[in-house]
Amino acid sequence: MPGNTADAVETIPRVRVAVIDVGSNSVRLLVASVKPGGDVRELHRERVYLRLGDDAYRLGRIGRRKLDELAETADLYACRARAARVARLETIVTAPGRQAENADELVELLVDATRAPVVVLSAADEGRLAWEGAVASAARAAGTVAVVDLGGGSCEVAVGRADRGPTWVQSRDAGALRVTRGFLPSRRPSARDVESARARIQELLEGLDPPPPDVAFAVGGTARAVGRLVGPQFGVRKLDALAETIRRVGPAAALAGFDVTRGRIETLLGGTLVLAELARRLDAKLEVGRGGLRQGAALTLARLESAAA
Repeated sequence: MPGNTADAVETIPRVRVAVIDVGSNSVRLLVASVKPGGDVRELHRERVYLRLGDDAYRLGRIGRRKLDELAETADLYACRARAARVARLETIVTAPGRQAENADELVELLVDATRAPVVVLSAADEGRLAWEGAVASAARAAGTVAVVDLGGGSCEVAVGRADRGPTWVQSRDAGALRVTRGFLPSRRPSARDVESARARIQELLEGLDPPPPDVAFAVGGTARAVGRLVGPQFGVRKLDALAETIRRVGPAAALAGFDVTRGRIETLLGGTLVLAELARRLDAKLEVGRGGLRQGAALTLARLESAAA
């Protein structure tokens, strides 16, 4: 699935593609038209919170009920993608495909439901695709660019330049859902609980020492939710203050009046703590990226279609 990110995007013809993204927290559909210059124009998107990661963390495998829900969702999304007359459809599986004992069963189910290719992304490939999608969609991406992709089960950090692609990529199992379930089980954690969670997150990110970037983007649902609350750019100070507000008044009160889904509210404190630690390690403010993993996957599908034409 992942292609050479240094390929010139100008060589990509206009093509309509669809990506089904199966993550620990949610399952998403993106139908997009890739323009000749490499931009990805969103035509349709959908999302449902299935929380596959909950089973993976508690049981080590994804249970029958969630697999059935996933099959139904994947079938629906595949039908909608074909109704949009896409040239290519592909399903990408992130952390659940790497962390669940029955990942093979998960893939077989998705192949049957979508009747299309299914790819379990390695952590490195996930980071590279997120980097490419963010950089291709950015208004400015000069110099060294870092992209933080925070999902439900893992987080990836990729650093590189637009003319070379990402040359430094690392991943850790410090996703927003995973951190919430493991370190913040109480709905109203105490200050001591939050400090303990910070320490555990630091342990998970041990050894993550990225090159210093000129600009840093954060992508994924948590980053977008944080951006709605504190603005499109945020550093350690803003993130620490947001985490304290969520802890003190509760997530529902902190997010009242903001366009943040109920499914995102539950994991926002844990995700904010992870973003704060990543901002510290990058020594940079994070800017909400306009594109990410699905946009990078769409660009790769467009390249494949162009090569096959």
